Amino acid sequence: MFNKIKTYFNKKGLKDRNYSYLFEQNKNDEYVCFDCETTGLSPKVDDIISIGAVVIKNNKIILSKKFERFIKPKTNLQAESIKIHQIRECDLSDAEDIDQVVEEFLDFIGNRPLVGYYLEFDVAMINKYIKPKIGITLPNKQIEVSALYYDKVIEAIPQGNIDLRFNTIMKKLSLPILSKHNAINDAVMTAMIFLKLENNYKI
Repeated sequence: MFNKIKTYFNKKGLKDRNYSYLFEQNKNDEYVCFDCETTGLSPKVDDIISIGAVVIKNNKIILSKKFERFIKPKTNLQAESIKIHQIRECDLSDAEDIDQVVEEFLDFIGNRPLVGYYLEFDVAMINKYIKPKIGITLPNKQIEVSALYYDKVIEAIPQGNIDLRFNTIMKKLSLPILSKHNAINDAVMTAMIFLKLENNYKI
């Protein structure tokens, strides 16, 4: 009931009816897994510098339908964030404007459910830009892979201390680790976690 009320008021706030498709019922078996690299860890003051996303369909990651964009931030990159994602300001000299990129991103995701690792942060970063632009926050269903993993482990080890770090989950699921803190690679690895957990993997 709460979700229905939240969706109702979110939809009422939509400024641009061209985006009403975001509220339509998703009828295909597709998901979008995405990740953002940012200038820091605060959605209020930091900016997105890259977005990577892939489509998941029929238990496969469709790399031919990937979304990868680099964005010129309005705030300066922090030294600590550069150490993590290895993206420098000079690497973003030809990057795109965030307003254009979020429009392309919304068209890419459509009304499909969103999959991510600590997805709440990435969604908050996207909402920072789309709320002033079109009046709403992302209405898409959200699936958090660390929560899926937790539910699997707690069934097998009810009293266990569950490590939800990304590397730990990848290793426990015997998945290959790609170069990290690259938005598209992180999206692909997160999609692999999702598929393994969704296909009745036993912890």
